[in-house]
Amino acid sequence: MSAAAIEFRPKSDFLAALIERGYLHQCSDLEGLDAKAKAGELIAYIGFDCTAASLHVGSLLPIMMLTWLQKTGGKPVPLMGGGTTRVGDPSGKDEARKILSIEAIGQNKEGIKRVFSKFLKFGDSKTDAVMPDNAEWLTKLNYIDFLRDVGRHFSVNRMMSMDSVKLRLERDQELSFIEFNYMCLQAYDFVELNKRYGCIAQMGGSDQWGNIITGIDLGRRMGTPQLYALTSPLLTTASGQKMGKTHAGAVWLEADMCSPWDYWQFWRNAEDADVARFLKLFTFLPMDEIARLAALGGAEINEAKKVLANEATALVHGREAAEQAAETARKTFEEGVAADTLPTVEISAAEMEAGVGVLTAFVQAGLVASTGEARRQIKGGGLRVNDAPVTDERGVLRAADTRDGAIKLSLGKKKHVLLKAR
Repeated sequence: MSAAAIEFRPKSDFLAALIERGYLHQCSDLEGLDAKAKAGELIAYIGFDCTAASLHVGSLLPIMMLTWLQKTGGKPVPLMGGGTTRVGDPSGKDEARKILSIEAIGQNKEGIKRVFSKFLKFGDSKTDAVMPDNAEWLTKLNYIDFLRDVGRHFSVNRMMSMDSVKLRLERDQELSFIEFNYMCLQAYDFVELNKRYGCIAQMGGSDQWGNIITGIDLGRRMGTPQLYALTSPLLTTASGQKMGKTHAGAVWLEADMCSPWDYWQFWRNAEDADVARFLKLFTFLPMDEIARLAALGGAEINEAKKVLANEATALVHGREAAEQAAETARKTFEEGVAADTLPTVEISAAEMEAGVGVLTAFVQAGLVASTGEARRQIKGGGLRVNDAPVTDERGVLRAADTRDGAIKLSLGKKKHVLLKAR
């Protein structure tokens, strides 16, 4: 956070929450944005390209910013990038994004909509969220008219200085012409959203600062009212890992892509140094309660982690699913039983009777990515079957190994899957 932000004393509940909880990295005009928020006139957007069937934990911070905007009297606009997804944002990437079909983009958009329905209230009132798709205007642009009316306002010299372009070129990685145009389209989105919905602010991660500022400059040249930029810090864990990534891949915000149990476990396994920060960013707990939890030391930090897991899971999957995951964890770790609410993988009865190689079983369960990784885990004592260490990589699991109708597979102390015959 900038020194100016630390010294700034907000009058609006929105900026007060963002500063107090650690969301704010940069802002183009803190006082101006604060005045708009205080007056209940803040309409702000964040763009989400439709590159996957859902959003993952890496997108949770901007989602929370939009949610705080609505909770404090502003109007959030999550913008679907049905148009820009066809181009690809080069920011932070060493290669061009895979070009998706129109059908795939549409399917991805529907999955992303489901995520936002858990966080925002949509409707027609002043603070209700709206979810436009930039394909509505980008796909209707005439190329020559766009070059004449919009393109003339962009400086190639300035575009070449943007990190999204400069870093790619410095690494001697090819930057396609279509990607080079991405910032022009993002800037035009800002102008179009101001015309259509009265958006005066764009928010995003700190890597988007240059693109957002370009939109403000384009707006000024094209006669829009004053526009604002606000960015959040790029989030990594205390150990420097990218937020939301695990050995098994991304932590998705859809139950059929990441079960409530796995989602709960992700937060429960947070590093000690991250707990207080994550409670501020990814829950709505009062700050005094967060301060109390952050003060816990030693083994008591695990209680704070359980609260983090419960609250974060409830936001995405509902309170009942969060409580069920917590109870499953209690039974599994405190009572040592194979709770029937653990994630389950089913195989045919014939397969179970014939026997499944232990390496294959752990891969099928999603606990390891490959048989090679399973072998490495066995050598390190990391794999267990029915709570007993696996020592023979050539071992075979059969129906005789079932306990209460399932075989419990474990990676370390905290990751468990039940293998059942269907």
